[in-house]
Amino acid sequence: MSLGTGIVLLVIGAILAFAVNVDIGWVDLHLVGYILMAAGVVGIILGIILITRRRTSVTTSRTAVDPATGERISRRTSDMDDGQL
Repeated sequence: MSLGTGIVLLVIGAILAFAVNVDIGWVDLHLVGYILMAAGVVGIILGIILITRRRTSVTTSRTAVDPATGERISRRTSDMDDGQL
């Protein structure tokens, strides 16, 4: 679940819980609204956790001596790690 999906679930749940006054015999719309709001809050928290885990970087530094000229060669590479295997 992404951050946007959690927000959408929270909004739809709030509308069902607080703004809709329809009486359906076989379903309680207020309870469905509260359940959707809880799912939205969980989705928002998971989305924030996943966003913060993706922002890691890996930097590799290598130094070698060129045998032909005797010069020192340095190379640095930086890769973004998205947290997935």
